[in-house]
Amino acid sequence: MDIGIGLPNAVLGVDRKGIVDWARRAEDAGFSSLGTIDRIAYANFESLISLAAAAAVTERIRLMTDILIAPLRPAALLAKQAATIDQLSGGRVTLGLAVGGRPDDYEAIGTDFNARGRTFDSQLEEMARIWRGDDIVGPQAANGSRPELLIGGQSDRAYKRAARYGDGWTLGGGTPDAMSEGIAKMRAAWEEAGRDGRPRCAALMYFVLGDNAEEQARSTLGDYYSFLGEYAERIVEGTAKDAETIRERLAGFEEAGADEVICFPGSPDPAQVELLAQARDG
Repeated sequence: MDIGIGLPNAVLGVDRKGIVDWARRAEDAGFSSLGTIDRIAYANFESLISLAAAAAVTERIRLMTDILIAPLRPAALLAKQAATIDQLSGGRVTLGLAVGGRPDDYEAIGTDFNARGRTFDSQLEEMARIWRGDDIVGPQAANGSRPELLIGGQSDRAYKRAARYGDGWTLGGGTPDAMSEGIAKMRAAWEEAGRDGRPRCAALMYFVLGDNAEEQARSTLGDYYSFLGEYAERIVEGTAKDAETIRERLAGFEEAGADEVICFPGSPDPAQVELLAQARDG
């Protein structure tokens, strides 16, 4: 199982060091991917721009949106942006897409929240045409077709989308048990769609390490998920805050069948990269 690390693009207080220095250190530490999470109505760094900055200072590590809220962006522009970053990075992009669940993100863009599923289906069709070269938007992705594409979500429709349009599925937060259940549903949808091989399945988990891990998780992840009310406290409590918990969680996801886990930080301090690498290797 591959182990990636998230960029703190959605952590309060992030600055250049939390993208550029973080990316360099993550590559040096041997992580498989750099991930981003996405919002509009929040004081975060935009996901694709953050990955473009990371691409410019790295050579090997993959670049993954996990996830990007697709219906907040015009399909043609999103297809062009993703292909551009894929070209500039030498084919290192994994585009994780989903519909999101925050009405205020849609209000900020002036897009219908209740139509997001229909919009997403239409986008996936349009982007497939663009990446095939049927529509003259360009450029092509580095491999001549499209970036690797994972679909997020846990609805039946999400698995069907992944089987029809993508290379697999990603779990946007959850337990190893949820991962195991999701992989079974994803593989069933894959087989029903007549796809060869097997889908790639990824997951994310949250971590903060160091002396003030509890306080840091509460001030950053607690704020990011405050719209969930009391459930935000469960996310804070469930954040991995020591090396033993990180290793246990990773082992659980590996046993569940995950191909990759992206460990997303609750701190913008680039020292978290080395702390996570030590926990991973310990």
